[in-house]
Amino acid sequence: MSSNAAGAGGNGVNAGPGFMLFRDDPDASNPFLNEQDLHEEDNVFEVGERAVLHIWSGFLDFALQGNILEIAFGLIIASSFTAIVNSFVSDILLPPLSVLLPLNKNLDEKFAVLRPGPNYEKENGYNTLQFAQDDGAVVMAYGIFVNRVINFLGVGISLYALASAYQYFSHDPIIKHTVKCKYCRKRISEKSLRCVNCTSWLDGREERHAGL
Repeated sequence: MSSNAAGAGGNGVNAGPGFMLFRDDPDASNPFLNEQDLHEEDNVFEVGERAVLHIWSGFLDFALQGNILEIAFGLIIASSFTAIVNSFVSDILLPPLSVLLPLNKNLDEKFAVLRPGPNYEKENGYNTLQFAQDDGAVVMAYGIFVNRVINFLGVGISLYALASAYQYFSHDPIIKHTVKCKYCRKRISEKSLRCVNCTSWLDGREERHAGL
């Protein structure tokens, strides 16, 4: 790459060493910032190859950033943790509750038939939710809804317990308790001496200045 192209980074995108500088204007007839980077003997394949290398280099710079990798690892761990909690609630916790509460079947199999199908028997009804759906019946599967609500509560409580344990051992305050500012009524940290929203002091000096 020529020295003229290297010094023109203010008007285009600097792709790093080994790559051409590109214009910010996508409608430009010459995509390269330096006119000398586009030669008469260059064919469309060579220009396209350089453009693809430029895009690939930018993608690698984006994908291999530290914060992107941290987010990816966090999402993977969170997904695995959620699956474990859901399995604990559905496979371990709910079956004993179904026996203790005399539900006669698993909670996720509880449903109400709103409109029966052609093979519906009034005496026996449908044994399973799948059988009712296969028969074309209109059902309200409230058991699945309750099951997912319990799963949500289980995930939330487990995450709070995990965050509390981490905060206890690491002394890193990731759980921030808040209170309402008595002047603007917006929530702020309970340890704040001054409101970040209305800038009022919370240690009593506002009342002293007002003569109260």
